[in-house]
Amino acid sequence: MKLISFKQSVIVLGVLFTLGSCDTDEKLDVKGDGVVLENNFYRNETEAYSGLVAAYDKIGTFAGTYPQSALLFLNSASDDFYAGGSTSGDQPGLQVASNYSVTPTNIPPEFWSNYYQGIFRCNIMLQKLTNVPMDEAKKARFTAEVKALRAYYYFDAVRMFKNIPLILVPLTASEVPNVLQVAPGLVYTQIEKDLAEAINDLPVTLQTSELGRFTKGAATALLGKVYLYDNKKAEAVTQLALVNGTPGGTSSFGYKLMPHFADLWNHANKFNSESIFEISYSDKSNADWGNFNTGNDEGNVAAQLMGVRDYHRTDAGIAALLPDYINGWGFCVVTTQLATALQGDPRFASTIIDVKAQKAAGNLTYTDSYQETGYHFIKYMPVNADIKAANPFLNFSINTYIIRLADTYLLEAEALGGTGARAQALLDAVRTRAGLPSVPVSLDAIQNERRLELAGEGHRWYDLVRTGQAASKLAFKGFTAGKNEAFPIPYSEFNNTKIVQNPGYN
Repeated sequence: MKLISFKQSVIVLGVLFTLGSCDTDEKLDVKGDGVVLENNFYRNETEAYSGLVAAYDKIGTFAGTYPQSALLFLNSASDDFYAGGSTSGDQPGLQVASNYSVTPTNIPPEFWSNYYQGIFRCNIMLQKLTNVPMDEAKKARFTAEVKALRAYYYFDAVRMFKNIPLILVPLTASEVPNVLQVAPGLVYTQIEKDLAEAINDLPVTLQTSELGRFTKGAATALLGKVYLYDNKKAEAVTQLALVNGTPGGTSSFGYKLMPHFADLWNHANKFNSESIFEISYSDKSNADWGNFNTGNDEGNVAAQLMGVRDYHRTDAGIAALLPDYINGWGFCVVTTQLATALQGDPRFASTIIDVKAQKAAGNLTYTDSYQETGYHFIKYMPVNADIKAANPFLNFSINTYIIRLADTYLLEAEALGGTGARAQALLDAVRTRAGLPSVPVSLDAIQNERRLELAGEGHRWYDLVRTGQAASKLAFKGFTAGKNEAFPIPYSEFNNTKIVQNPGYN
């Protein structure tokens, strides 16, 4: 699905409930109180589809905005990466995540507002769809997709900020100042309700033109993951088992591990058998340096930011068949801890490039990033042949996994308590595909496997927090227990609202 959204018409009381901006052929007119003019939109199926596309749009900010990429931010906050960049002042929103100096005034406010813009669009759609004259089966599918999307946005928001408002209908200006936060458990209950209601009306498979939209399997996988975070392990097992099927085989949804780990990072293998939910990016956008980050950017920008600074192969490097990587901006430098953990693991070669060793061998030159370790992340790194648009660097058509089968295998093994024959088989399947021998299953073994298998895909910080390991694993970065398990709510959200700041950030 093309990542587009409606042009912004009016900003309503700051960023919490704005529509945001992006390009489309349609323009959504908004009154001063933020209510869609019914006579101007959602009159037919075509306009309902445009609203659906707008609801999907904010998913693309995971790796598609600069510098407010959640992928970069979460990686920087983990023990696997430093923020990097050119200096300690390069993209401060990432630096403060990396060194845990994050505050309400320096956290990029887009992380909060992007989720609520997505939620706002979903709420509008759910309100309007009932009265749109269109095929009832298609209407049911649109409704299911929007509920799944709202669940997705709330799941990320509650994991990142913990204490958040639960808004299920479009709000008027007079209602905004009275919005209160709710207990995280209530948010999880609503997420689970939305997904449970959505699953039956979602398709099992998608046509080529629909790739990137929610399927029955994607919503089921997300529900299983949500149940695990909500400590409902039996329910998580039920849902994840449906997604996973027989470990190593093909599930009833058609999911199967890719034959080789490296196959996942061949950027031509989009929407492969292991992909459960994937963000599609385009090299056909109109982004350039003059209009960048104003809604025209539909490419994977994180791929550019994570590239090695001034990467250049020497003749020896070309002869050694080193990839022809682009010159990147040097963010997300790999920590020595992750590089050491992956040493001897076949997945190292598809996850990390040891530029220090390659430079010493005379195969390449590069410029150090801030907090350079000699190791850089390459799963999403473009090569020069990936530059297809008129303006280089801003329009990479490199998709990003949100949920893939190895992730759900390990989640189910964890939900099973890290014990038993099925948990062992799930762990073994991931390791066998990687070319590794079996190890006895345990919760520690599963968490270690998640780190190595899913490195750099945005899961590590969440895993550390939910398993209670963050304080010890992130102490070297300045993580404070009882505070940094949630990020601060941006200062801009307190204007004319009753929002209360998270503990430790006042």
